[in-house]
Amino acid sequence: MLFTRSMNSEIRLSVVVPLFNERENVPHLVRAIQEALGEGHDWELLLVDDGSTDGTRVAAERAEQADDRVRLLPLARNYGQTAAMQAGFDHSRGRAVVSMDGDLQNDPADIPALVARLADGYDLVAGYRVRRQDRLLTRKLPSWAANRVIGRVTGVPIRDNGCSLKAYRRELLERMHLYSDMHRFIPAMAMATAGARVTEMPVRHHARRYGESKYGLSRIWQVTSDLITLRMLSGVRGRPLARVGVGALGSSLLSVLFILLTAVGLAGAETATGSISGDFVFPSVALVFLSLSFFLLLLGLVGEVAISGARETGEPGLPVARESFRW
Repeated sequence: MLFTRSMNSEIRLSVVVPLFNERENVPHLVRAIQEALGEGHDWELLLVDDGSTDGTRVAAERAEQADDRVRLLPLARNYGQTAAMQAGFDHSRGRAVVSMDGDLQNDPADIPALVARLADGYDLVAGYRVRRQDRLLTRKLPSWAANRVIGRVTGVPIRDNGCSLKAYRRELLERMHLYSDMHRFIPAMAMATAGARVTEMPVRHHARRYGESKYGLSRIWQVTSDLITLRMLSGVRGRPLARVGVGALGSSLLSVLFILLTAVGLAGAETATGSISGDFVFPSVALVFLSLSFFLLLLGLVGEVAISGARETGEPGLPVARESFRW
């Protein structure tokens, strides 16, 4: 057995499970995790109730009362899976943390193998679902296309970004913060913002037995927006002033161009109501581009100060002693 009782009751592993309207799944989920992790008291299970309305919280409270290794974290309302997952990370105590869905499609029996790979020097072990038990047109094909696009845009070719079953080192989670719907891009975020070592391994996948899926094609626009944000963040990391300065220089040159056009009298446009003087139009456009260049420079300076401060406090990067991680 991978996890045995610790003499000092140290929490070595935290399992974080966001829940939203999964009342029927909760008792089966808790039992499966107990069977996978054994009788020791060196692990904990955090059930994060994301504002459920079907009695999920009551079911989680019962599980908490029956086993002191189970902890319920009820949120005031439905904030979404990413926020619920981050809340679980913030309240977890284990040296290693595992995230998974609460619908029993992820198999808790895969948890020990995922955690064991962390001892090989990895900061994040991402599961990818083999023989996925989902509908082809509404789940599998969109997921396949999204994974291809995400890999191409981020440069991190993860096979299954949508699989929530992942294992993390504590040090990595302390250097990442999830927001929006960024739980889909955790491997890319980990590599881009924390220099993490990431690997994948196959995990089992089961058909949903109870409840209804919370995913659908309606999330495409949010995923696209988050992907663009992640690409921008990863693009300017390290040298924000140099990266943003290119845009600031371009805006400055455009503002100079419009000022010159005004000076030589090449402004003016005919409208339905008459003529609009270039003395008004071109200087206004020049002012817009000039303001944009100042804004970009200010943004780059703020980024440089933030990164410089982080370097002085030793925040960037992960602890060097990966080899000291043992189970």
